[in-house]
Amino acid sequence: MSTFIVDAMNGISYGLLLFMLSSGLTLIFSFLGVLNVAHASFYMLGAYVGTAIGAHWSFWVAIVAAPAVVGAAGALVERLALRHVRAQGALHELLLTFGLAYLLGEAVKFVWGPGTLAAPVPAVLDAPLFVFDSAAFPRYRAFVMATALVMLALLYAVLHLSRTGLVLRAALGARQAVEALGHDVPRIGTLVFALGTGLAALAGVVGAPLFVVEPGMAESMGSIVFVVVIVGGLGSIGGALAASLLIGCLQTFAAASPWRLAALADAAGLALPSRWGALTLAQLAPLVPYLLLVAMLVCRPRGIAGTRGDAA
Repeated sequence: MSTFIVDAMNGISYGLLLFMLSSGLTLIFSFLGVLNVAHASFYMLGAYVGTAIGAHWSFWVAIVAAPAVVGAAGALVERLALRHVRAQGALHELLLTFGLAYLLGEAVKFVWGPGTLAAPVPAVLDAPLFVFDSAAFPRYRAFVMATALVMLALLYAVLHLSRTGLVLRAALGARQAVEALGHDVPRIGTLVFALGTGLAALAGVVGAPLFVVEPGMAESMGSIVFVVVIVGGLGSIGGALAASLLIGCLQTFAAASPWRLAALADAAGLALPSRWGALTLAQLAPLVPYLLLVAMLVCRPRGIAGTRGDAA
């Protein structure tokens, strides 16, 4: 029972970290209609910038400064590059962000080298939050959960309670009317792209102590974040939250499972080749998000909650 509780908490914390990353991509797609292939590269950049700032000052400075720096870089990308190719159509936007992903990857190697960086857990969070029998839940993972929930509350307040959020939501369905009222919609688009990339960077800073900070981290997380936004429903932040928690829990329980496929096949009355039966669910855990993606596309192509333009 204690192991189940800790695994569930680990799955929720991983799912909320995925939400921090995927919410920015969902927000960008909702407003700009851009499926930003480079989104995970901004996550990687946030991890590197945050680790560098943390080494010179502290983790608490990094968690504020790194998203601001990366968000400013995202604003420049939207203003100087993405805005100019938007008239050419979605394919050109996709190709631009595809090239940007490789550019950021090479830039990180040039500045920090191809090796890994150490991102230590802050001393105040480097302890168990609770120990239940022989299973412990780290205090830092609880901090990740709290950060994601605070971010969700702030994002909700910006979208639903602020004047900027009202204009943004109105522009989703009536862009020309909003422009006719004197609002600078392209400027709002730049702010949205900056906010989205800043959220990716926040996930990078918070996730850095949990994972390896290295140039390949964008590739490893990039595919999963697209699974999240598709399963959740393109354009739906609520759907992204549900999909993140679902994928986080499923993958964590699969990774912690000692069961072999042979035992599951026997319970279902099926026969498997011996080489397949020897596999464990833990070995197949990396496939869980993609199996869920295929099942969702077959059974419910619009995702859990999604239509484009639903920004809540």
